[in-house]
Amino acid sequence: MTKPPLTLFLAAPRGFCAGVDRAIKIVEMAISKWGAPVYVRHEIVHNKYVVDDLRAKGAVFVEELSDCPDDRPVIFSAHGVPKAVPAEAERREMVFVDATCPLVSKVHIEAERHSETGLQIIMIGHAGHPETIGTMGQLPAGEVLLVETVEDVARVTVRDPEKLAFVTQTTLSVDDTIDIVAALRARFPAIRGPHKEDICYATTNRQEAVKAIAGKAQAMLVVGAPNSSNSRRLVEVARRAGCGYSQLVQRAGDIDWRALEGVENIGVTAGASAPELLVKEVIDALCARYDVTIEEVETAQENVEFKVPRVLRQPA
Repeated sequence: MTKPPLTLFLAAPRGFCAGVDRAIKIVEMAISKWGAPVYVRHEIVHNKYVVDDLRAKGAVFVEELSDCPDDRPVIFSAHGVPKAVPAEAERREMVFVDATCPLVSKVHIEAERHSETGLQIIMIGHAGHPETIGTMGQLPAGEVLLVETVEDVARVTVRDPEKLAFVTQTTLSVDDTIDIVAALRARFPAIRGPHKEDICYATTNRQEAVKAIAGKAQAMLVVGAPNSSNSRRLVEVARRAGCGYSQLVQRAGDIDWRALEGVENIGVTAGASAPELLVKEVIDALCARYDVTIEEVETAQENVEFKVPRVLRQPA
């Protein structure tokens, strides 16, 4: 039986970013250096396949430092942690490695520097997300106020409207954040922003690639986890950019084939914590049902690389 034709627009860049690649490498090198088990506070990155693979190699994932024994190494996830966490690890004389993405650490440093000059911080981010919790936890309670929407900006109560600065979560929708920043500047004209965009290069690049595809794709499949902020933003970006149907899938088995009936062209991308192996799995599943022609849509090239902490480059 002849398979129906399908044009597959493959987004580039897609998948792993430098911060995710570094975080995974940190866990693998820690296991190699100290042996299993190595404890990891929170999922190292938001992807079940990655977490399960590292668990099989000897990583133990926990939610709190109190779940870790004193005599085994612990790694802090790429999303960053409140200052109280490494302070507690030091108090317990634990061996710990911080896998916080350097671009998240940049936001932490910005917030601290603004606070040192007497400014109160407004953070644009998602409540409850580990990165938001980590950034807000760099300063004492009340020094960082959270806004998620333009409507939140109208309701936020600040200490002094003349002494404010804002930072953002690194994995937000670029378009949504522009609107929130505009609302902040309209209400608080004196507010100071970051010297350089807080939303990371990988988030921005993946969203731009999706926008380049969305106008010509009838459907978009985004490979990523439900708890991955940047992956969920890609689904939203595709919908807003004109793609008729956009779905988040963790694996090929999650594809809703009924929703794709009659589709002649489709976009495929992946969030920054999704490995290329899962993208290939989705492509293979499409090839099994369609006569696929692949067209790569490249909007940027990435050559960023972050070094792992020195402690892992030194012999045991």
